[in-house]
Amino acid sequence: MPALDKSTLILLVALPLIAWRVYSRVRRMVGRQRLSIVRPWITLIVFPLLVALLVATAFTHIERLALLCVGLVAGGALAIYGLRKTKFEPTPQGLFYTPNAHLGIALSLLFVGRIIYRFIEVYALNPSVVHTSADFARSPLTLAVFGLLAGYYVGYAIGLVRWRASVFRAKRLRESAANEV
Repeated sequence: MPALDKSTLILLVALPLIAWRVYSRVRRMVGRQRLSIVRPWITLIVFPLLVALLVATAFTHIERLALLCVGLVAGGALAIYGLRKTKFEPTPQGLFYTPNAHLGIALSLLFVGRIIYRFIEVYALNPSVVHTSADFARSPLTLAVFGLLAGYYVGYAIGLVRWRASVFRAKRLRESAANEV
């Protein structure tokens, strides 16, 4: 049996990991979820940092930055739409929300499509060319897709944090009104 080259081994290791992440992302984006105290804040820290790194990397190419910004704005608008379509449930067991399934599936397919495209680009079209992590910021399409996803996730996380705060604010008002009576 011939020995596998390094890129094939990396692909064989990465594919199950990517499949697991896609599955968990789709499951999380389409079903009822308990609102985590920590997860929205992680999103609100990590995605802006990633955007800042991409801006720093692509700073000299205004067209790439423009597509990243267009993606961010479109993602923010999509987050507002998604929050309006989300079912929010404050229950005695905790706070739950159910994101819009169609939007979750569409964003997941976009994510999967970009990964598949990238693998085809790297491993099938020209496998002799060495690709680096800096190539990520060189692709205007990738920046636009990342901007869309980052804008959506940050906007949605802001909406979840605001909803949680409004539920606790309303609860405190009810408790203070009950104590006054």
